[in-house]
Parts: sequence; structure tokens; C-alpha cells
Amino acid sequence: MKTKLQLAFVSMVLAATTSFAQQPDPMVQEIVTEATENSQLKKLGHELLDVIGPRLVGSPQMEQAHDWAVKTYADWGIAAENQQWGTWKGWERGITHIDLVAPRLRTLEGRQLAWSPSTSKKGVTAEAIILPEAKDSADFQSKLNQVKGKFVLLSFNEPTGRPDYNWEEWATEQSFEKMKKERAEAENEWRARIKATGYSSRELPEILEKAGAEGIITLNWSSGFGVNKVFSAYTRDIPTVDLSLEDYGLVFRMAENGDKPELHIVATSKDLGEVPTFNTIASIEGSEKPEEYIVLSAHFDSWDGGTGATDNGTGTLVMMEAMRILKKVYPNPKRTIIAGHWGSEEQGLNGSRAFVKDHPEIVENIQAVFNQDNGTGRVVNLSGNGLVDAYDYLGDWLSAVPDSISNQIETNFPGMPGRGGSDYASFLAAGAPAFNLSSLSWSYWNYTWHTNRDTYDKIVWDDVQSNAILAAILAYKASEDADKTSRKQRVLPINQRTGEQSTWPEPRDATRRGGLD
Repeated sequence: MKTKLQLAFVSMVLAATTSFAQQPDPMVQEIVTEATENSQLKKLGHELLDVIGPRLVGSPQMEQAHDWAVKTYADWGIAAENQQWGTWKGWERGITHIDLVAPRLRTLEGRQLAWSPSTSKKGVTAEAIILPEAKDSADFQSKLNQVKGKFVLLSFNEPTGRPDYNWEEWATEQSFEKMKKERAEAENEWRARIKATGYSSRELPEILEKAGAEGIITLNWSSGFGVNKVFSAYTRDIPTVDLSLEDYGLVFRMAENGDKPELHIVATSKDLGEVPTFNTIASIEGSEKPEEYIVLSAHFDSWDGGTGATDNGTGTLVMMEAMRILKKVYPNPKRTIIAGHWGSEEQGLNGSRAFVKDHPEIVENIQAVFNQDNGTGRVVNLSGNGLVDAYDYLGDWLSAVPDSISNQIETNFPGMPGRGGSDYASFLAAGAPAFNLSSLSWSYWNYTWHTNRDTYDKIVWDDVQSNAILAAILAYKASEDADKTSRKQRVLPINQRTGEQSTWPEPRDATRRGGLD
């Protein structure tokens, strides 16, 4: 009888313990409720992406975005400031208008590239020709006079505007393979044409400019319907414009067949000289350990073919919304929580590298960095980035996250240290526990990454809201953790390519003066 009573008592204790363990954290519940019932994501997205627009480093829009972020944080009662870390070539995009005026009339889809020199307000009219074909560099020099007074088509002419997945769905296997073979041969021929000039594709624009070309026309197709990558110009005095695949192909075929296509291009912009560049840093001061830090990280700048919605508007919105939620429901964290909105990530992690270099006292006392930077999708992957003990603390923090979010996430421990790609790598190289909240694709690489289609309408708001909840909970749990996180690094494996021992990435300083001679 006594044994039965003892067993019953033990069962009751275990049941009570299990029941207690399963009780959700009230703070987590408050975070979820605030995020779902009072979301500010769409409002913030409209203000940042629709009204301010793309945030090219050195542009007035980048400065406007920094000031907007500081004001927005102030409205929430969060201290924030813009910290200058360098200077950059200042430039402001104007109107681009490209028309085919002969042998027929058509307005073409295109835009000038970032930091492209401007035309006059009246624009430039000239014939478009294909880069002259030469046997070797000496032959190319003899043909350079052909480009004088012309627009030069400098990119490979894609033979099909249908992405491979579209061919794979509809073509016969034989037709698909034939297309790929012919395309590969044409690409090899174009690469040989470039190589024969004696210059790289980056060097050629300036060479053609010196030879008297009126402008450069490029195509940087992103392997999706209607999508181009849009980067920077390499000319100093003449405009560089990028055309859609459809219109580039039209003009290229006309030039190839002797139809002498004539274009009128208006591509206005302003060279603003040397301008300051900033990071926006917001913080909620810790109540018990203010000298220890959690960093919510997202780069603020973008390329400007679209509006930088998924690269990295969504990451920015996630971290701002997480900070708003935390300030409202967790206003007195144990550790200081920082939001870092970095400038010039796109040119080499410059803002975050500068912060790491300039604030060693913060880096030495970081509890964790959580970075988000690859599109609008919900977070689905989290790596330990080569930190041996990351499983212990990240696993504990993740256990507080609702199953509907955490069940989507695959973890990889200890993983390998990230060496670039986004701002977490700047902190990781300096020894801080830094983690990338890697998200679901949503066709990011082809359709929105650095493209003309990276716009507000591509945002998947349910996924972004999920990520804001995740970031806020991780920051809360990292702040509350009784222990300081371990920075112990794994022994890295032998590099199979070199046969040598892999080494931990080393910190690098930022480019402090960019785009200037």
C-alpha cells in the first residue's frame, strides 16, 4: 500500500513539473500579441520603400532614410543616432528615358546605372553598334575609331528571354538541350570577343569612352522574366544605361543585321561630390548588465534598380519592428539591446566593419548578434557559425519560440564560420557570437536580389512578421540568460582544395572613402 502511495505521489509531482514546463513564457506571449495585433510593418514599409525609395550609398535618399529611422525610433521612445564612419561619392539619380528613333519609333525599358555620368537635359542621339570584333588587342586598337559618336552595346545578347525552368516545363528534352548547347556556344564566342580586346568587361567602358563613344549600353539579365541586375557604371564622362533583355535584344539584332538603330537617351543625374556616410544605431539600455549587448543587425543601404524591398528593406523592417515590440513589452532588458542599420553593405560590409573597428568595447561584450539579410521569406536556417557551444544557448533560446515558427527552422551546429555575404560576418571575424537568420528563397536570387523588380509588392508580410517575432524573442532570451555566451571556436577542417588547415576569418576595416579618385 505504501509503495502504491509513493508511486502515485511521484506521478503527481512529475505531472505537475511537466505541466509547469509547458507553461508558455508570459513575455513571449506579449511579444507575439503585440506583433500580431499592433503590427507596424506595412506602415514602416510604405514610408521607407515607397516614399524614401532606394538607398544607394552616397545618395540623398540614403541620408533621408537615416534621418527617418532616427525620428521613427524617437517616436517610440528609443534613443538612436547616425554615426559617421566614412565618406562616399555622392550621386543622385534623375530621369532616364530611352527611345529607339530609327528605323522605327519605340520607347525602351531601361535605366542608367548607379553613379553614371549624366547627359544634358536634351539628351544624346546616336547610332547603336555592337562592340567591334577583333582578332587580338592590336586589331581592336585599329578598330576603336568605329565607336566614335556611337552608343556601344557591350553585353552578351541572350538568345532566349525564357528562364530555364520555363523551357524545362514546356520544351521537348531535345529542344531544351539544343537551346542550352547553342546558348553556351554563343556565350563562349562573346567571351572570346571581350578577351580579344585585351581588356576586361570592367575596363572596356572607360576605353570606349576615351575613344569617343557617346554612351555604353548593357544587359545584365537575372535569368527571370523581366528581371535585370542593376549595379554601377564604370564610365567617367558618358552615360551607361542598362536595357531590358527584350529591348537590348531588339537593338542588338538591328545592329547585327545592318539596320543602323538610332537611339535617343536622356539620363540625368547629379554628381554631389564627397558626402558623409553613416550607420544608424538605436539602443534600449540594459538595467542589470548595460555593458553587455545584443545586436539586431540589418544593412540599410540598397542598390537602386528597384526600391531595395527584399534587400534589405525586409531585414530593416524586421529589426525595427522587433525593437518597437521590445520597447513596449520589455522596456528594461537586463542587457543593452542595439539595432544596427549599416551603410554600404553592398560595397563590402563597410558600415558593419567600421562599427566593429570603431567600437571594440562593444564587440568584446556582445552576447549575440542576430542578422537578417536575404529576402522576404520566413527564417528556415540557423547555423552555429563554427562556435562550439552555440547549440547550448541558441537551442535554449529557440525553445521559447512558438512551434509555428521554430518548427520551420533547421539548425546546423557547430557549422562553419561565415566569411562574408552579410554583416554578421564582420562581427564573427572579430570573435563575437554572430548568427545569420537565413530565410526561405521566394525566388530571391533570380527575381529580387539586386534587381529592378525588388519592390514593395514582393514582400510576403506573414513571413516578415514571423521573423520580427523570432528576432524579438531571441533578443529577449539572450538578454535574460544568466550566463555570458561562449566564444569557443571549433577546430576547422583541412581545406580540400589547398590541403592546408582552414583558419578563422580575420576582421577587416571598412573602405572609408568610396567611389572617389
